[in-house]
Amino acid sequence: MREYDAIFIGAGQAGPFLAARMAAMGRKVALIERKFLGGTCVNAGCMPTKTLVASARTAAVARRAADFGVECGGPVSVDMATIAARARKVTLDARSGLASWLDGLETLDVIYGHARFIAAKTISVDGLRLTAPQIFINVGARPFIPEIPGLSKVPYLTSTTIIALEQLPRHLVVLGGSYIGLEFAQMYRRFGSDVTIIERGEHLASREDNDISEAIADILENDGIQSLLGHQVSSIARSGSDITVQTDKTEIRGSHVLVAVGRQPNTDDLGLDLAGIETDRRGYITVDDRLQTNVEGIFALGDCNGRGAFTHTSYNDFEIAAANLLDGDDRSLSDRILGYGLYIDPPLGRVGMSERQAKEAGHRIKVSTRPMSRVGRAVEKGETQGSMKLVVDADSDEILGAAILGVGADEAIHSILTAMNLRATTRELKWAVPIHPTVSELVPTLIGDLAIVP
Repeated sequence: MREYDAIFIGAGQAGPFLAARMAAMGRKVALIERKFLGGTCVNAGCMPTKTLVASARTAAVARRAADFGVECGGPVSVDMATIAARARKVTLDARSGLASWLDGLETLDVIYGHARFIAAKTISVDGLRLTAPQIFINVGARPFIPEIPGLSKVPYLTSTTIIALEQLPRHLVVLGGSYIGLEFAQMYRRFGSDVTIIERGEHLASREDNDISEAIADILENDGIQSLLGHQVSSIARSGSDITVQTDKTEIRGSHVLVAVGRQPNTDDLGLDLAGIETDRRGYITVDDRLQTNVEGIFALGDCNGRGAFTHTSYNDFEIAAANLLDGDDRSLSDRILGYGLYIDPPLGRVGMSERQAKEAGHRIKVSTRPMSRVGRAVEKGETQGSMKLVVDADSDEILGAAILGVGADEAIHSILTAMNLRATTRELKWAVPIHPTVSELVPTLIGDLAIVP
C-alpha cells in the first residue's frame, strides 16, 4: 500500500494544478490518469476544436476576399489531412508540455491506469493500492450516446472522434442543436460539406433567449446549413454507403452522422459506491459549496461535479479548492458568476442571466439591445450579423446578465463579466471610456438605452 498526502484521479483542468501546488509545498502527491494528460480541453475540446474553427473561418474569409478587394485567384478548397494534422499538433504540444511540467515536480508521482475506489480513502490502480487522507476526483465527462434504434450498427461520429477526421464528409448530419453540434455544423459546412442539423426542440441553442436563438439560426442558415427543428429521431440505418436518419417527420440521408446530444460524467466505473460517494440521477458527483462530496476529505472538481461544463469553471474549481485548503481563504461555488462562449462565427459571449432567467427569478428588469449593424467595428470588418443585449435589475441597477452575438463577442463580453464580478452597477459602468473602435465601446450606449420590459 502506497501512502500519500493527496491522491488525484484524473488530469483535467483542475487536478494537475492543485496537485502541483501541493507538491510545491513538499506534500507527497499521486496523480492518476487513465488515458491522456490535459483532460477534455487539451485532447478533445477547446484546443483541437478551436484550431479547427480557425481553419474553417480562414476558408470562409478567403471565399469573401473579393468583398474586401482581395483577389485569391480561384475557388477555395481545403486539405482535411493538413487541417486535422494542425489540430493534432496543438493537442500533442499541449499534452507534452503538461507532462514535462508534472514530471519535474519531485514529490508528485504520475501514475497511468484506471483508478477505482475499494474503500473511502483507498484507491486501486490496476492492482496497485494507494491511500491518502484527501482525494480529488477530476475525471471529466464524455459524449452521451442515446439509445436510438440502429445507431450502434452505423459508424457514427462524436465530438471526440470527428476531430481526427481526414476526409471531408459529403453530407454531415448532426444530431443535436446545442453548442457542440452547432460549432461542428458550421465548421464542416465551411470546409465544404452539406450539413443538416436535427434538433428535437423548437430552437437551436435553446438555453438562450428566443431572439438570440433565432439570430444563431439565421447565421447558420446564411452559411447554407439546414436545421430541422422539432424533429425526434426514431431510427438510424445504413443505406448502401450512406446513413439514413429517420425522424418522426422526415428522412435524411447523409454520408456521416455526428452525435452531439449532450455529455455524461465519467463516474460510472470508479467504484464510488464502495467509497459511499453520492451522485445525482445523471451520475454527477454531488458536492457542497466548497466542492467536498458527502464523504469528508473527498472532493470532486471539474465537469464530473455537474457545477460547470467548461475549462474555465474547472480551473476555477482548482482556485476555490486551493484558496480554502492551502491559503486559509474562504471561497465558494456560489460566488462564481458564470460566463461562456459559443464558438460559431461570429461567436456568442454570454454572462449571468438571460432575460428569460431573470424574469423566472422574479426580477423586475430593464433590457437594452443593439444590432451589430449599428456597431462601427462590425461595419468596418464587414461582419454585421448578431446583436448586443444587456439585462439589468430595474430597482437596483444591478447587472444581471448580457449576451453579445457578433464579431469579437467572446472578448467584448468580459467588460460586463468583470463589472459583474466587481459588483458594479450600471451607474458606475456607464461612465467608462472604452477604446474606439471596439465592440466593447457600445456597453455604455447599451446602458443609456435600457428600458423596462413587462
